Amino acid sequence: MALTWTDSYAIAIALNEHYPSIDPKTVNFVDLRDWILSLDDFSDDPNHCGERILEAIQMAWIEEYE
Repeated sequence: MALTWTDSYAIAIALNEHYPSIDPKTVNFVDLRDWILSLDDFSDDPNHCGERILEAIQMAWIEEYE
């Protein structure tokens, strides 16, 4: 399943699996974007990402983490 920027919850689950010891509240948007782009299943245009998208993904990750 290919992930895109709109798959915030699925991305959050993948991040939680790849970085289980990382508290998502401490991750800055630059690192978050880089980590998303490095996910094996992620295949979307890196330029179609903005602060709102990263914020939604981070919020979903926080929810999944807690």
